[in-house]
Amino acid sequence: MLTRKNFLAGSAALIASSVLAACGNSGSASSSASETKTLTVAASPSPHAEILNNFAVPKLKDQNIDLEVKEYTDYIIPNQVTSSGEVDANYFQHINYLNNYNKENGTDLVGVAAIHYEPFGIYAGKSSDLKNIADGAQIAVPNDPTNEGRAFLLLQQEGLVTLKDPENLEATPVDVAENPHSLNFVEVEAAAVPRQLQDVDFAVINGNYAIEAGLHVSDAVAVEAADGTAVEQYANYIVTTPDKQDDDRIKALVSVLTSDDFKTYLKGTYDEDVLPAF
Repeated sequence: MLTRKNFLAGSAALIASSVLAACGNSGSASSSASETKTLTVAASPSPHAEILNNFAVPKLKDQNIDLEVKEYTDYIIPNQVTSSGEVDANYFQHINYLNNYNKENGTDLVGVAAIHYEPFGIYAGKSSDLKNIADGAQIAVPNDPTNEGRAFLLLQQEGLVTLKDPENLEATPVDVAENPHSLNFVEVEAAAVPRQLQDVDFAVINGNYAIEAGLHVSDAVAVEAADGTAVEQYANYIVTTPDKQDDDRIKALVSVLTSDDFKTYLKGTYDEDVLPAF
C-alpha cells in the first residue's frame, strides 16, 4: 500500500535524481563546448609549413583548434593523403597545378581560398648575364606540366624563346616556335631544380624551393610579372575534399590566413618572396 510517507520519500528521491542528471548534462555540455578539435594539414616545408606552424598554430589554438602540420617535400603525396582522408587539407600548390592534378588523376579536390603568391624567378648558375646569354646555354626547368609551362612563359617574357601559342600554360620544349640561342632545357623534378643550379647556366625555380635553397626574389636575374593573370593562375590555395570545404575548422584556418595580421606577418617574414593573394 502506498502510504503518505512512502510517497514523499519516493518523490524526494525522484527530484534528487533529476537534479543530479541535470547537473551531469550541464557539465557534459560545457565540456563539449570547450573541447579542442584537431585539424591536420599537409604542407611543403617552406614557406607553407613555416607559415602554419609559426603563424596559424597559435591563432587557432585561441579558437580551441589544434593544428597539426605534416611536411612533404614533393608535389604528389600531399594531394594523395588529402584524398584518402589521412589529412584534412593541404597547403602547397597553386590552382593551376591542382586543376591539372585532378584531371590527370580523376580526383575532385577543391581549392577553398587563395592565400599567397610566390613570384617565379630565373636564377644565375654558371652564367649571370641573361641579356647576353650564350648560344647553347643550359637552362634547368621543372618538369611537371603546369610549372614547366610557367617556366616557358617566363622565358618568353624575357625574350629568350617564342612559344607556338604565346598563352600556353602547359608548354614544354616541343611547344617552342623560336629558340634563337639554341638553348638546351634540362627538365627535372621541381624540387631538384635548385640542386642543378651549379651545373647549368640558369635555372627557373619555384618560389618555395628557392626559399628552401636560401634564394630570394632579389637574387633572381628575372622575375615573372606579378600581374592579375599570374596571381590568378599561381596563387597558393588551401585545398581539401568536397565534403570538408565547409568544415568550420578549415574556415577558421582560411580566416586566419586571409587577415590583415597575416599580411603584416608575410611582409615582415618574407618581404617580396611571399606576397598575399587576397
